[in-house]
Amino acid sequence: MQQSNYLFFTTQCEQALEFYAKCGLGRVTDMLRHGEGGMSLKTEAMRGKIMHARFEGPGVLFYASDNDDAEPMRGSAHILMMDSREQTDQLFALMSQGANVTTPLAVQIWGDYFGKLTDQFGVQWMFNCAA
Repeated sequence: MQQSNYLFFTTQCEQALEFYAKCGLGRVTDMLRHGEGGMSLKTEAMRGKIMHARFEGPGVLFYASDNDDAEPMRGSAHILMMDSREQTDQLFALMSQGANVTTPLAVQIWGDYFGKLTDQFGVQWMFNCAA
């Protein structure tokens, strides 16, 4: 058994996945689009939007899609367990573009270097580097 997250966007899935790839999290390894190759099409507005995508990189695996009835993301976050402060600083800076930083990177009460943000697509990310 393996647990993975599935991110639901309304129409920005492709842009989000491109952003995550640009930040160095990984890449899309599989993708299906609404209305292509026999895939169902609920509304014409969804044609060409992502029906299902697999995104993976070193230590990262999640799935994502566009759904015109997706609910806003809340109550869940991706946590990235980082290997070094330098790596944490670099990735946090990249992911902060257009984001709402809710916890700036700093050594926290439990001793780890930690920060949290909600990215420009509404996804919450936590960054933790063990002391």
